[in-house]
Amino acid sequence: MTEGQGADAPVVLRASAVERRFHEGSTTLEVLRGLDLAVRAGERLAIIGASGSGKTTLLQILGGLDRPDAGRVEIDGRDVHALSETERGALRNRTVGFVYQFHHLLAEFSALENVAMPLLVRRMSAPEAARQAAALLERVGLGARARHRPHQLSGGERQRAAVARALVTAPRLVLADEPTGNLDGRNAEQVFALLLELNRELGTSLVVVTHDTRLAARMDRVLELDNGKLRQPILR
Repeated sequence: MTEGQGADAPVVLRASAVERRFHEGSTTLEVLRGLDLAVRAGERLAIIGASGSGKTTLLQILGGLDRPDAGRVEIDGRDVHALSETERGALRNRTVGFVYQFHHLLAEFSALENVAMPLLVRRMSAPEAARQAAALLERVGLGARARHRPHQLSGGERQRAAVARALVTAPRLVLADEPTGNLDGRNAEQVFALLLELNRELGTSLVVVTHDTRLAARMDRVLELDNGKLRQPILR
């Protein structure tokens, strides 16, 4: 965690007795089974697990993009799934940043416009949104590439732009789903180091789903999703 934060830091994200199941014909697949989790301000948490264990499903539920079959998810003390869709979207825009394995930048817009988008959704003036987006792009090493569209950027540059977009609103919480999974080793290291550096500077809580145990080991805490619940990983 960042300096001055620890066990007494406020809880930003809390999941209580979360369940999620999927039905295929007569078969029911229980993906999450009474899962509990608390993430404190500034904390860096890695979630690992086998392919198909439900890591992405969990992250989507934590971010309010999917609804659990049972249980409760709170962000800053608010029950995410008790909110209306409009309220939930506003909470995500104010409080949560998302980074995915694939950058999901909008092809028809420049890096600057993509990063400014969450600020424009907040109804910030276009000049101020552009100013803040340009400053963060400079911070992530893309100042000279701000006017380029995604197809003009390398894979590592596109992912750095995606990180900037997730952090431009200074969210309390960033949820990252395999953020380096589509990158080569060098670019993966750069993007991961950037996430950790911005976490320290901004005090943002960071939850990263990753298959890379070496990257996970650099976080404050590592949990493994196994049989629908989170537990301390067994060292192999």
